[in-house]
Amino acid sequence: MLASPIMNQRFLEHLNTGVLLLNAKLIVIYMNPAAEALLEISGNRGLGVHFSDLANESDEAREALLQAIISNHSYTKREAIIHLHNHQHITLDYSVSPVLHPETKKPSLLIELHGRERLMRINREEQLIAKHETTRSLVRGLAHEIKNPLGGIRGAAQLLERELPSEGLKEYTGIIIEEADRLRDLVDRLLGPRQIPKQEQVNVHEVLERVCQLIAVEFPGQVQVKRDYDPSIPEILADKGQLIQATLNICRNAMQSMLEASEPKRPPCIALRTRTSRQITIGHHHHRLAVQITIEDNGPGIPEELQPDLFYPMVSGRAEGTGLGLSIAQTIINQCNGIIEFDSNEERTIFSIYLPLESL
Repeated sequence: MLASPIMNQRFLEHLNTGVLLLNAKLIVIYMNPAAEALLEISGNRGLGVHFSDLANESDEAREALLQAIISNHSYTKREAIIHLHNHQHITLDYSVSPVLHPETKKPSLLIELHGRERLMRINREEQLIAKHETTRSLVRGLAHEIKNPLGGIRGAAQLLERELPSEGLKEYTGIIIEEADRLRDLVDRLLGPRQIPKQEQVNVHEVLERVCQLIAVEFPGQVQVKRDYDPSIPEILADKGQLIQATLNICRNAMQSMLEASEPKRPPCIALRTRTSRQITIGHHHHRLAVQITIEDNGPGIPEELQPDLFYPMVSGRAEGTGLGLSIAQTIINQCNGIIEFDSNEERTIFSIYLPLESL
């Protein structure tokens, strides 16, 4: 028994794959709900519109669609960057198949869309977590090798200081002791938080308000701070002090970057936002619900050459920077089973902190 056209359409509407039907002029004549979600447009607005006005890849890609109708040739494109009608862009896999319209029998194109954003994000997060853990292991081993001889150097300098007859000579041993202490402190900072996190129920908005207070003291009247909070977000299980430190490290980096590149036409501004994200994967763990804390600044952006290694220790785009703030922040958020991501261009930088509210 063959399925009716109504039943076929209902099956299409329940697919996770986006399905579009275009006529010979590349006008959209059908789109299922999955396609609406991927292209971020409702069916009422999308039908009757030229496909390139909804999702444009390139002139060559548009010509390939027309050629597929003429030659009756199917093809598939992987990881195509599609520019949407709302000036956003997404990464898709899509397949193009020439077909005859079931009613008019005229040549048409059936396009299947497969979103790649979620898979790419999961892969990116897994690589980030793995690289960060590898770096942490290397730093711990290096710290052990450095701190042992430092202790010997400092102890020898103290013993030598006691035997020196002149106070003037003791100035040199004092320098040795001070520099040994400075190196020890640097190693301790490289290791990040050493105490076990004190897990408690934390209101993320109290954390952000505390960060705003600290920013106001450190950068009085220099930067505008905007708040956009979702008051319905429940409390999360975390170490409040460490969460403040992680968020403050990101905000402090943003402040310093903006102030160093301040322009009269674009006064420094930072925006703090909170939202919830559903069905999110962090590393290998899937969570039904997570809180997303977004820190956006209008600074000059992160240099492209620094972006792949941004969370590594000692990586900094500032001459005076130590390159430890973001590494420590990532370590703290990882201890809360979360992750920090970023997106940056020449006009703005966005850091997003994801913390699970519940897991499957």
